[in-house]
Amino acid sequence: MDYAKYQDLKIRRLEPGILEIVMGDESARLSTATARLHRELADIWLDVDRDPETRVAILRGAGRGFSAGGDLGMVEEITRDFNARARVWREARDLVYNIINCSKIVVSAMHGPAVGAGLVAGLLSDISIAAKNARIIDGHTRLGVAAGDHAAIVWPLLCGMAKAKYYLLLCEQVSGEEAERIGLVSMCCEEAELQAKALEVARKLAAGAQTALRWTKYSLNNWLRMAGPSFDASLALEFMGFTGPEVLEGIASHREKRKPNFPPEPPNF
Repeated sequence: MDYAKYQDLKIRRLEPGILEIVMGDESARLSTATARLHRELADIWLDVDRDPETRVAILRGAGRGFSAGGDLGMVEEITRDFNARARVWREARDLVYNIINCSKIVVSAMHGPAVGAGLVAGLLSDISIAAKNARIIDGHTRLGVAAGDHAAIVWPLLCGMAKAKYYLLLCEQVSGEEAERIGLVSMCCEEAELQAKALEVARKLAAGAQTALRWTKYSLNNWLRMAGPSFDASLALEFMGFTGPEVLEGIASHREKRKPNFPPEPPNF
């Protein structure tokens, strides 16, 4: 499999059967979901699925965090341009369904901030490992749009509806330790041990019975497929929100590094 077409994702073979996918550049502070990275995160799982040399993929972020969320320039383009909005909607949909339908096992290793499209892949991975210092945040409602992406399809299943509503409605951050406690991630560890732990888990999976593992993943992911209508609705409502007034205040508040001042009385939906 030729991964040369990927630019914002750095891909290398760690050892036979194990592929490493790194978001961003090690020299950068954080990996931001540019338009290109967003597209590559949607596409990569199709190639991993078809790659005869890969049994397990490890996903991690470069620099000081796992993922920093979407580029505000791209977000602003979505609010103005129908074609951009339609393109990013399709990529967001494909990212979720492609990782769910990827037959190979995916292990995520999350440290520091974990936000946006990177978080989608991180929490939808088959085994999710978070450093204790991870800061998981679904920031949709803080931006002024519905919590689409992966939120409706997987948070209630992982940590229960009560916790999902609390964190998604309030945009409260979840530490790696708390994420493990409530079942949002598979396990947590010290940041210094994160990459080694991810590789240890990947080695065990790569040495296992591949047909049995893949068919078990396929069967378990039917729980996510059954939640597909909830996800489709949430994603559609998120992108409808990109046409409204609240997201404009959300973007402005991010740029000005202040709390948002949303209209007190939206239309009665």
